[in-house]
Amino acid sequence: MTETATTARRTAPGGSDRPLTEAYDTALLDLDGVVYAGPHAIEHAVDSLAAARTAGMRLAYVTNNASRPPRVVAEHLTELGVPAEPADVINSAQAAARVVAEKVPAGAKVLVVGGLGLEEALAERGLVAVRSMAEEPLAVVQGFDPSVGWPQLAEAAYAVGSGLPWVASNTDMTVPTARGIAPGNGTLVAAVRAATGVEPEVAGKPLPPMHRETVLRTGARRPLVVGDRLDTDIEGAFNGGVDSLLVFTGVTTPGQLLAAPVEHRPTYLAADLRGLLVPQPAVEAADGGFSCGGWTATAGGDALRLAGSGDRWDGLRALCAAAWTALDAVDGGPVDGRKALAELGF
Repeated sequence: MTETATTARRTAPGGSDRPLTEAYDTALLDLDGVVYAGPHAIEHAVDSLAAARTAGMRLAYVTNNASRPPRVVAEHLTELGVPAEPADVINSAQAAARVVAEKVPAGAKVLVVGGLGLEEALAERGLVAVRSMAEEPLAVVQGFDPSVGWPQLAEAAYAVGSGLPWVASNTDMTVPTARGIAPGNGTLVAAVRAATGVEPEVAGKPLPPMHRETVLRTGARRPLVVGDRLDTDIEGAFNGGVDSLLVFTGVTTPGQLLAAPVEHRPTYLAADLRGLLVPQPAVEAADGGFSCGGWTATAGGDALRLAGSGDRWDGLRALCAAAWTALDAVDGGPVDGRKALAELGF
């Protein structure tokens, strides 16, 4: 039986006796750190997505990265071996443009701090992208683009400081690249915030505007959010009341997952996108602890303990149940899982 995100406060990863491709009609996939890192596909991503599509699951790509228009992202995916159409891609630029369009008249000029993705998203809403306060914009929209530097940030500060509405596509502090973890849009937004003392309205994951945009564009009825970030992908699924799959091909570590508050706890977890293609083992209460596969985890004192053998991801599922239950106890708090994780090779 597939457990849903809305049934109860999550204290353990869920289980599914069917492959996730059968339990859900649409996968809402994050891109950076899930499908690709920079110009390269994540290992197993191409084959796993092809198998999911063959099984009848619709694939939609939902990203907080506002730098590239959907058509460019779709072309990149297709080049990597993941056939995609522009309509399959939903980005935070589109969500931000919808928010801006609700604040200004049709045809209004909007100061863009970002790339082509924002410009095209604004055009789709009948708005005109400009790059200078001299052009008398009525709002400011900011999204990630590698080209953004001091001149663009200064222009944003002037506009925001003058009182114009300010919408940020997202506030992800980092973005995974082929070379490692780099500063994301959140760091650029922080510069404008520090200069002006103003908080932007944020459109992207994990906030409702992005979920609304995704539902409107995909029509998904049984969606599964798939991502690598607890504070955007998983929290966004929690806020939207839908299930989620966390993969460990991006920024989240097993240690971070053990310490996750309730809004950051995924329904399922897997090493990579192959997790879509298989049933998900359930975690069971056992002997004062929690078991999954051949592993049993308990929380004693201030540390997690692990016994057994088998698939290390089953061990992590059991550890999550023990750690989350300890966190949620009336007198509970974080427990040290470093030794137990090391036993699993993490």
